[in-house]
This record gives sequence, C-alpha cells and structure tokens, in this order.
Amino acid sequence: MLIKILRTYLRPYKKPMALLVLLQLFQTCATLYLPTLNADIIDNGVVKGDSGYILGFGGLMIAISLVQVGCNIGAVYFGARTAAAVGRDIRAGVFDRVQSFSAREVGHFGAPSLITRTTNDVQQVQMLTLMAFTLMASAPIMCVGAIVLALGQDVPLSLVLIAVVPVMLVLVSLIIRRMRPLFRKMQVRLDTVNRVLREQITGNRVIRAFVKDDYEKGRFEGANTELTEVSLGTARLMALMFPTVMTVVNISSIAVVWFGAHRIDSGAMQIGALTAFLAYLMQIVMSVMMATFMFMMVPRAEVCAERIQEVLTTDSSVVPPLQPVRELARHGHLEIRGAGFKYPGAEASVLREVALQALPGETTAVIGSTGSGKSTLLGLVPRLFDATGGEVLVDGTDVRKIDPVLLASTVSLVPQKPYLFSGTVATNLRYGNPDATDDDLWHALEVAQARDFVAQLDGGLNAPISQGGTNVSGGQRQRLAIARTLVQRPEIYLFDDSFSALDYATDAALRAALRQETSEATVVIVAQRVSTIRDADRIVVMDEGRVVGTGRHHELMAGNETYREIVLSQLTEAEAA
Repeated sequence: MLIKILRTYLRPYKKPMALLVLLQLFQTCATLYLPTLNADIIDNGVVKGDSGYILGFGGLMIAISLVQVGCNIGAVYFGARTAAAVGRDIRAGVFDRVQSFSAREVGHFGAPSLITRTTNDVQQVQMLTLMAFTLMASAPIMCVGAIVLALGQDVPLSLVLIAVVPVMLVLVSLIIRRMRPLFRKMQVRLDTVNRVLREQITGNRVIRAFVKDDYEKGRFEGANTELTEVSLGTARLMALMFPTVMTVVNISSIAVVWFGAHRIDSGAMQIGALTAFLAYLMQIVMSVMMATFMFMMVPRAEVCAERIQEVLTTDSSVVPPLQPVRELARHGHLEIRGAGFKYPGAEASVLREVALQALPGETTAVIGSTGSGKSTLLGLVPRLFDATGGEVLVDGTDVRKIDPVLLASTVSLVPQKPYLFSGTVATNLRYGNPDATDDDLWHALEVAQARDFVAQLDGGLNAPISQGGTNVSGGQRQRLAIARTLVQRPEIYLFDDSFSALDYATDAALRAALRQETSEATVVIVAQRVSTIRDADRIVVMDEGRVVGTGRHHELMAGNETYREIVLSQLTEAEAA
C-alpha cells in the first residue's frame, strides 16, 4: 500500500525527483572520492615529506568538499519541498474523500479515526518520503561505491566485508519484523486516545454536571497508558537497533586494523590504503545505518499508508448521478414512496415501506416515539444517506438523479443538533447564501426570533461565534441555525426537532413567523413536542420505522391510538381537545 500511494502521489514531481537524485549522486561520489585522495596524500605526501603534494591535493579535497556540501544542500532543499508537497496532496485526497462520505461511512470509520488518518497518518508517510529523499537516495550509491573502492584498496582485506554486511542485514531484518505489528497497535491506540479526548472536550459540561471528573481521568489514563506501553515496546526495539549495528561495526573495525597491520608489516599494503579502507568501511556502515533508520520508519509508514488507502478506496454509498438532472420545476413537491433504510450488517431495518407527501404551501409534521426513524426519514431527502428501498422524489424526480448542487439549493435541513462554525454570526448565516445582504440577515434573524439577542451581542452580525457555537445557548444555536436556513430560501424546509430547546412562547412566535415566511414553500417538521405540530396541515405518525397514521390533529386523536398516547403523555384530555 505504501508503494502504491507514493507511486500515485509522486508522479507529478518527476523533474524535482530526477534533479534530487542527480544531486545525491554528485555529493555521494564526492564523499567516496575523499578517502582515496586522503590515502594518496598519506602515501605520496606525508610518508615522502612532499609539502607541495600535500598542499595541492589538500586544496583539491577542499574543493570537492565544497561541491559535496552544495549538492547536499540542494538535495535536502528539493527533498523537503517534494515531501511537503506529497503530504499536502495526500491530505487533500483524504479530505476530499471524507467530504464525499455519507453519514454511513463517517459512522463506520468514526470521526476520531478519520482525524488521525488525515493528520498523523499522513505525517508519517510524509516523514518517510523526506527521509527517503535525504537519506535513502544516497545510501545504496554510497554502499556499493564504498565496497568497490574498498576492493580497489585491498582485495584480501575486503573479505571482512563479506562477513559483516550479511550479519548486519539479518539483525536489522529481525528487529524490523517485530516492529510492524507494534506500530499497527500504536495507530489504533492513538485513535482511542483521540476519541476519548474528543468526547471529554465536547462533553465537558456533562462531565461537570455529573461530577465524573475522576471517572473520565481514569478513562483517559487507561487509553494513554495503553498507547504508552506500545510506544515503549517500539522504543525498546529502536534502542536495540543502533547498539546492535555499532557492535558489529566495531568488531569489524578491530578485525580490519588487526589484519591490515599484518599486511602492512609484510609490505603487502600501505598505511594510506589501510586508512582509506577504514574510511570506506565507515561509509558502508553509515549507509547501512541510514538504511536502518529508514527501515525503522517503514513499518509505521506502511501501517499508516494502509489506513489512508482504506479511506481513499472506500466509496460513498451516496453516489453522484452520472447524468444529473440540472433543472427542476421548483415547486417544492416532496413525495416518499415505499422508502426503506437498513444499515449494513444490521438485523432490522430502520425504515420500512414509508409513504409520505408534503406539498407546497403546507406544513407536514412527523411525530413518533424515540427511535421510530423520524430523523433517518428526513436524512433521505438531502441524501445524507440513500434509501435502500423505495424512492424519494422532489418535484417528481428521484433525488438520486438530481445534481447535488441543485438538490442542496432546493432542500435545506436544520438538524436535531445544529452546528455553528467558528467565525461570526454573519459568516454562519451566509453559509448557504454568500451573496445575502445585511438586511437579508437581519430579516432572517427576526423571523427566527433571534434579532434581539444578536443585536445585544458585542458587534451584532460581526459578533464572534466559537467552534460549535459553544459561546451561545442551545436555544440561540437553534434559532441561528433556523435563520441560516431562511437566508438560503429553499423550496423545501426540513426541521428535525429544531424547536426542542425553545420555550413555549418563543416556539409559538417562531412558528407563526415561519408560517408567513414559508407560505409558498414546503415545510416538514419532526418534533417530539405536540404543541409544535398540532396545527400542521398534515401529521404523519411513525412507530418502529413504519407510518401508522396520517391526518390532522383531531382526526388522529379520534382514530389513531399511537398518536393519542403521545399526545396524552404531554397534555390533558381537555388540552388535547
């Protein structure tokens, strides 16, 4: 998976990569040539006492060193830029894929895992790419070149290399083999830490209300301890890697000096050649060390690449139409025919054979007990997920055939838990209509019964809104979300229990203002509160994913036992009548 991802995302950067490899080749060749020059200076300059020879070749070594430094700087520069660009492209790819997911896919992965995959996992692949460009590109050249030049210095002494290199490769392979499963565990447990931390930050008020600080500290401590244990396991293996390699290196250096001294004593080898051979041995070791450092990162990057690829290869269950309908009659007629919905792997369907009609100029209400499928039903209309059976029609066209942009401008949903983005009141209200004027915003706020509290905020429309709208109350969030929908002015309004945090007086005033504002539009309201929907033109009663009754309030009170039970659980017989 790692190679597949890198092959895909490195393809646009062939020219910088070619230049990088060329610079690495030059700087590695320069590095390899320096020990040979040093050997010549020792044998022909120092031993013979020729100062001119020493100065001449010393100047050449300085020039070659400058070339090496320049090439190295250029290689690191292009490597860092290319790695950063690859990280950017992978993040963008993961983000675009996640944005195409329906609620089903988001629920499958989980928000904490998707955040980790988009940030930490991509960062690990990016770091591996950077190390590959700055270290791994030169390591094979240096290793092969050093072996060849070491053979050129003394062939019999090179037999030490035959024993050293395979031993190092075997030891490194054994350690890396044990690291891979630990890195997989590390990423999974990092997901867990993210999930627990996200829950505690989001649910901070609930934790304080129930005095569960110690309990939540224990949860986080448990998740953190599990991550620490795996991290320590990988750190122990990493710590074992370098001493193992250095032990082999030092033993080989002792062997080279021992046998080299005997060969110098016998006249078969010169002192400069031994010095150069030791330098090449260290270069071979350094190349193996660089490769070792890379291999330490590869297992974790492979796991991260698999997790990234899992996101990139997951197709959304909400598929854009191949030949989308780009124009509707724009009357706002909504019809649901025999719709059903079932989550993958679930034993029972959430919705079964649901039929519903909502007409322009009318208010259609949906009511039912908790878990009866009301919110799921509304989610089918804007295609938060697609029906697994039946059809959802807008102006006689199946929503699965409508262009997503057109559908979004035709249908607007105010969710059960409205979300406000960090910014200002104005930026949140203009989310659905960037061209709305300040007068449009104030009008929408007035209809949503939010004008007064916004006017009192410091800055009015420019008053800051924190992430999630945590600096305003639940009722204020709901009213701002309703105002945001009114600014968009769609043909179909879907309110998913959007009045639950409002007091009865504000609820009544808002519904009265909405009735005038949406007199020509289609309005569908899901509510638990009977007083919110009792005056609706049509009330649809749901129970266990089915429609068990349709009619007006007085009709259902007389002939539908499910509706009657819901009403009498909130109102007295006299109030209901």
